[in-house]
Amino acid sequence: MLSIDLTGKRALVAGVADDAGLGFAIAKALAEAGASVCVGTCPPALGVFTTLRERGKLDQSLALAGGGKLAFERIYPVDADYDTAAEVPAEVRESKRYRDLGDVSIQGLADRLRSDFGEGCLDVVVHSVGNAPEVRKPLLDTSRRGYLAALGASAYSYAALVARLGPLVRKGGSFLALTYLAGERVVPGYGGGMSSAKAALESDTRVLAYEAGRRWGHRVNVISAGPWASRAASAIGIIERMIEYCRRNAPLPEAVTAREIGGAAAFLSSPLASGITGTTLYVDKGYHAMAVAPDHPALQGAGE
Repeated sequence: MLSIDLTGKRALVAGVADDAGLGFAIAKALAEAGASVCVGTCPPALGVFTTLRERGKLDQSLALAGGGKLAFERIYPVDADYDTAAEVPAEVRESKRYRDLGDVSIQGLADRLRSDFGEGCLDVVVHSVGNAPEVRKPLLDTSRRGYLAALGASAYSYAALVARLGPLVRKGGSFLALTYLAGERVVPGYGGGMSSAKAALESDTRVLAYEAGRRWGHRVNVISAGPWASRAASAIGIIERMIEYCRRNAPLPEAVTAREIGGAAAFLSSPLASGITGTTLYVDKGYHAMAVAPDHPALQGAGE
């Protein structure tokens, strides 16, 4: 019987700051498939995340389906806005949430992994990182600075992770990121350049699949997840309406679950998906396939 088996594999999930996001769900799914899991957490969230975990506040969320509890092999501080320590502004580096953490850049993450585990220490890397400081603004009202910040944090950071962690990933490794349908279609309210960042992320995935495949033999994919009420997504202000709209209009009229997205990520990260790269996999109950809402008045009675 086929099964997803990641025994003996090590995964890094960048962008885990709490137990409500898709990064956490993916980390859990990878662990349930047998992988050891390290996570990268943005410094402003690191203290709270670590404290909640140490005090047992996350125990219920950390419980694995087969028994036991998800135990992170390492929790690394990483700010995906910065490729090297030299790029971190002095005011950030010296702030109370950063000053005791050392090098929090993507290169710093690579150096810590190499120091802790040696060369060829990873098999799976998941990018669950995204931020747009002006996400509530329409694109017409978004500043150049806000737009470029969204692209840097949400798209370029994936290319930077592949570039700097690629040499640490064993041949046949998997890189995976998360996108959303707003990168292809208009989702009013998903602003601040975030839709542009998702479009760039999907385009970059195809290019990175070619380049990382030829250079190291790695696979690079992206999951287009249905709307999910993570804490970050809730900042957009329309997430509950997005979830309900998709639930009503998808071929499978129900909301996507974090476990479904985690399961798809585990599959794409496993040897079962060894022939899949450069692909956007939709995990949204089929909503992406729809052109017209089935409850539109013009279609009442059609297709019943």
